[in-house]
Amino acid sequence: MNKKYPLTIFLIVLLVSALACARTNRPFAQSVTPPTITAPVPTLTSSSLHAGEAARTLTHDGRERSYLLYVPTSVDWSRPVPLVFVFHGGTGNSKNARIMSGFNEIAFRNGFIVVYPDGTGRLSDEIILTWNGGHCCGYAQEENVDDVGFVRAMVAELESEANIDSKRIYATGLSNGGILSQRLACEASDLFAAIAPVAGTLNFQPCNPSQPVSVIEFHGTADNHLPYNGGVGSESLVGVDFASVLDSVGFWVASNGCSSSPLTESFADIQHDTWTGCAGSSSVELYTIIGGGHAWPGGHGGWPGSDQPTQSISASELIWQFFAAHPKP
Repeated sequence: MNKKYPLTIFLIVLLVSALACARTNRPFAQSVTPPTITAPVPTLTSSSLHAGEAARTLTHDGRERSYLLYVPTSVDWSRPVPLVFVFHGGTGNSKNARIMSGFNEIAFRNGFIVVYPDGTGRLSDEIILTWNGGHCCGYAQEENVDDVGFVRAMVAELESEANIDSKRIYATGLSNGGILSQRLACEASDLFAAIAPVAGTLNFQPCNPSQPVSVIEFHGTADNHLPYNGGVGSESLVGVDFASVLDSVGFWVASNGCSSSPLTESFADIQHDTWTGCAGSSSVELYTIIGGGHAWPGGHGGWPGSDQPTQSISASELIWQFFAAHPKP
């Protein structure tokens, strides 16, 4: 037997073992810690707010409250979305406010969300809904219903479900609903950028807004429900002591630090006053409808037999233009 073979076989085995070890160890010798991948923070989308109109409820302060929500298909969920509250008048309801104001159409054209809340109240067997605006009105005021807290709860609920723009939350309403929008500006100025009361003056005191709030008001000089010049008892068909329009507007002019003299233009049956130089990019405007009654300009009558609104202007169009121009700083 050739003695070279054992040596040769030994060398071959040694070489094969070395190669095997090299193949086995290479991944560990060259291992690299994989890079840390930070997942992007998710942005709330429309996944929980479906397009269209929906009746919703929530419980606040021991009461089950309701509201109508409209989310147009035109909403762009890649960026924060404005939110507008439209409050019905005393004895009205959410559907009534939607029909009266026509705000669904404005929302669809401009891509924002609209909320039409319902007030509280009961008289005999007939439900009469009102808002607690301070000195008015009805059941809500008498029972000291926490409507400001209800509005905050609705905002919080919607913010948990959608990408709401916190700088563009607004309130408008007719009559008692307009009065509530005034109270919201007093007590929730941290939340609302602007309000637009229609036939509803400031009937809440003390009013101490922590931030400037832009205000645009609409009021008819022949309004017998909430008189333009204010009134007590028989001067108002509803027998409530209302502040006058000029006192209401004058408060916001002073509160926002605006110039004392307005810029005035007149056309058709309209007088339009604008106060400039206000703090925090805010503004105050007043549309006076000469001979106008208790109604939503450019809209529909709020209830059977209600005053007919002027068609010289569209309050809803003007309100959205004003809101869009006055976000929070």
